[in-house]
Amino acid sequence: MAEVKEFTLPDLGEGLTEAEVVRWLVEVGEVVAVDQPVVEVETAKAMVEVPCPYGGVVTARYGAEGEELAVGAPLLTVAVGADASAPAAAEGSGSGGADGADAAEDGGAGETSGAVLVGYGTGAPPARRRRVRPTPVPAAAAGQVNGVASGYGRHAVTPEVPVRAEAAEPAPGPVPVISPLVRRLARQNGVELRTLTGSGPDGLILRADVERAIGAAGAPAAAAEPSAAAASARAGDAGEVRIPLRGLRGVVADKMSRSRREIPEATCWVDVDATELLAARRAMNAAGGPDAPKISLLALLARICTAALARYPELNARVDTEAREIVRLERVHVGFAAQTDRGLVVPVVRDAHARSAESLSEELGRLTGAARDGSLTPGELTGSTFTLNNYGVFGVDGSTPIINHPEAAMLGVGRIVPKPWVYEGELAVRQVTQLSLTFDHRVCDGGVAGGFLRYVADCVEQPAVLLRGV
Repeated sequence: MAEVKEFTLPDLGEGLTEAEVVRWLVEVGEVVAVDQPVVEVETAKAMVEVPCPYGGVVTARYGAEGEELAVGAPLLTVAVGADASAPAAAEGSGSGGADGADAAEDGGAGETSGAVLVGYGTGAPPARRRRVRPTPVPAAAAGQVNGVASGYGRHAVTPEVPVRAEAAEPAPGPVPVISPLVRRLARQNGVELRTLTGSGPDGLILRADVERAIGAAGAPAAAAEPSAAAASARAGDAGEVRIPLRGLRGVVADKMSRSRREIPEATCWVDVDATELLAARRAMNAAGGPDAPKISLLALLARICTAALARYPELNARVDTEAREIVRLERVHVGFAAQTDRGLVVPVVRDAHARSAESLSEELGRLTGAARDGSLTPGELTGSTFTLNNYGVFGVDGSTPIINHPEAAMLGVGRIVPKPWVYEGELAVRQVTQLSLTFDHRVCDGGVAGGFLRYVADCVEQPAVLLRGV
């Protein structure tokens, strides 16, 4: 006897409460295996393929592409059981299902893994995707479908139509596009991505490819902004426009508010002469040869921060407010603020304390590229213990950063500009920047924070200072 089980949108971590359906990977009526990805969703953090914990026949899908669903809302229903007989159909009408042999062959109908993200659970091999056509359905199975699908709208199936499984055409391969902005732009302008030939590496479809397709069709390109936010923006009195704090902007707003509400922060700053650090970077890159990877300035600053945290471990910590305890952390995971088209994100370089300047530069470059493409995973956006914020790229000198909750400190770096500076007793033009450290006053006093900042400044002004601890 088939049993119809409902799979809801799982908790994707980091307090995220909703996700947008980007692309369905299965159709109603297909046979799916345990842990097979069934839908691609976009959270405020990243793009995620969601695997189904059940094996069987998809009997209903909920949520159109571009629609936002709350965590816990139904995603789909699957008929599982010994014979896997259950109705299924194309969206909105008709039905489909599979017989017991097909369901067993396609990944264990009735078996569940409890997986919520790809890479967890049973790790069973992916199923061959099948289409189905009518065959008789037991009345009990039809009743279960009615009980699950009732009231959920246009994707529910009609149980009276009988089904029978048959092998069908293999499913098309994945679309070579990783940017959610590119997907959204194509969706808003009716461009079928599978018809495009990408101009990026390995055929990757870029935004320019979609815009060319839109231009060829004679349609104006829609702005690649979150459709839900655009649709929900409303005009107020006196020409006001009210935009809901949703998606990434909503997550950032909540996190910043919590940081200011819970953390008694203080900021100290210092102007530093970065001339020697810039010279050291040039020398390091020259020594590596023309084909060697270049070391970025941000990587050198991250390397200096890890050395400073080794001397002042009080700042590599968090506060457990419930237990009223300071939790010092042995490993240093450096987050860095990155501005993207979707908003501010903080990718994380794990075990930064164990990396060389070259390794830090490579990882920072990789994560920056992934941030711009919108392909960062939730794991690459969580777990930082200290954050580096280079707001100098925006042409500003200084700031008082808000701590990335629940961390204990953030170092901000302003732009590096030529300024008059007293150097070796004489006035000279030097490359000067401002460093600012915002710290949680619960984990340390001003002496520790000042010592940390002064050590960082000394390393910037005299990079050889780092050699003392090597």
